[in-house]
Amino acid sequence: MFPATGARAALVVIAILFLGIATPGCAKKREWNKKEARVHRQEDKKAFQDRKQENFNTEAYDRIVENPYQLALNHPLSTFSIDVDTAAYSNVRRFLNEGQLPPKDAVRIEEFINYFPYQNPPPQWEHPIALRAEVAECPWNSKHQLVRIGLQGKRIAPEEMPPRNLVFLIDTSGSMAPPNRLPLLLTALRLLVQQLNTRDRVAIVTYAGSAGLALPSTPGNQQETILAALDRLHASGSTNGGEGIVLAYRQAQENFIKGGANRVILGTDGDFNVGVTNRGDLVRLIEEKRKTGVFLSVLGFGMGNYKDATLEELARHGNGQHAYIDSFAEAKKVFVQDIANLVPIAKDVKVQVEFNPTFVQAYRLIGYENRLLRAEDFNDDSKDAGDMGAGHTVTALYEVVPPGIPLDLPKVDALKYQKKTQPAATADSPELCTIKVRYILPDETKSKLLTLPLKNRRPSVAEASADFRFTAAVASFAMILRDSPHKGSASLQQVLQLARDAGQFDPGGHRAEFIQLVRTAQRLSVQQRQ
Repeated sequence: MFPATGARAALVVIAILFLGIATPGCAKKREWNKKEARVHRQEDKKAFQDRKQENFNTEAYDRIVENPYQLALNHPLSTFSIDVDTAAYSNVRRFLNEGQLPPKDAVRIEEFINYFPYQNPPPQWEHPIALRAEVAECPWNSKHQLVRIGLQGKRIAPEEMPPRNLVFLIDTSGSMAPPNRLPLLLTALRLLVQQLNTRDRVAIVTYAGSAGLALPSTPGNQQETILAALDRLHASGSTNGGEGIVLAYRQAQENFIKGGANRVILGTDGDFNVGVTNRGDLVRLIEEKRKTGVFLSVLGFGMGNYKDATLEELARHGNGQHAYIDSFAEAKKVFVQDIANLVPIAKDVKVQVEFNPTFVQAYRLIGYENRLLRAEDFNDDSKDAGDMGAGHTVTALYEVVPPGIPLDLPKVDALKYQKKTQPAATADSPELCTIKVRYILPDETKSKLLTLPLKNRRPSVAEASADFRFTAAVASFAMILRDSPHKGSASLQQVLQLARDAGQFDPGGHRAEFIQLVRTAQRLSVQQRQ
């Protein structure tokens, strides 16, 4: 045994050695252990978040309340802003390809219809937009008629493309790490960079915990420099989207090209969680910035925490379009096939339809629920509306109920101080409706008007154009996925028949892919019922 004093001394030495504070080397080892523990805690936290992401779906969609029927005698005017977004279709395609039916509110019918190219005639004379319309029997309710309205934006040849001032605003937060997010986004942007020339300019802004300038504005022909900057990006941190948007707009304004296409292109899963996170504040910020002539396009990526509602709203208020990229093929469609869409040809494009009560008892606009305008907004050039890029097509459908067809609508008490509205003498004309379109040229402030009367006809679906039949097929499919109360006799088998009969015009193979998606939905519906 040790003497008492010797034992105490030995124990102290042992304790000091054990605690790692006897020598500078031990101190360094202890510090290294602390750092290692912090790393493991961070990895554990990330692993927990990853497991949480796998187990909980936090995707966000705004509820859609479909447009009701309106009596033509009481509400002869229908007015809405155009919409060139396509995100809902490719997002729903992602759900179906992964073996599940989509949430009902992920289905925005107008974005399904506008995903596809159509054979609309090109614009004539001074207008950058062509307007056409046709009417035929409604496929899902043979007693009703279906009106198809088509807008076609002028196309621009590559050699006539105006210079482009682009700012890539890239979400590099931790949630963007999976292969179908930041890596796919960078692949998409590389495709875009390959389309640029010496007259174009590109800047890159990233945002995670804080925003940063990854590449100052650089001529488009310096592709190696731009691609190298993209290659240096990686995902980490939280998401300060608001700060990134401010910096991106600043870069776009400092390098503004008069007469060119000035645009911020935001790529994200929409999971804003640091900085300006309130949707109202973000919208007000973007509305203020669009006055400078810089438009905002939004590219959505990912699954599980995809914030569709936020991204759709930001693009709508930023005078741009919202696309969802679920694959390399979709990236190629957006940035190779549809590259000219980035060049604006018309802004604040509005549609107003006046229905003739002689031939129209009631009508309903299919889709465009968050694009509705008041009748007086049509002639108000200060009222913001959707914008069209070069080559864009916009299609809208109205389901029309002829007089004498039973229709169960909520009743309104008779008016005490007014007489019932009476049709004018012109109601005896053969016109079913008159379609009007207003738009403003990108560098002007006063709108121009297009007008097209549509005669009342009732051809069968088989006699209608191929574009009419395919549009009806897409709308039917969307209504079935939404379980719409207006889907009538629509069935997936009917959708397949319509689409197959109208699939001859198919640049890019998108109509053929649509047919495969309908078959996938058929299989999933059967599995769900079993």
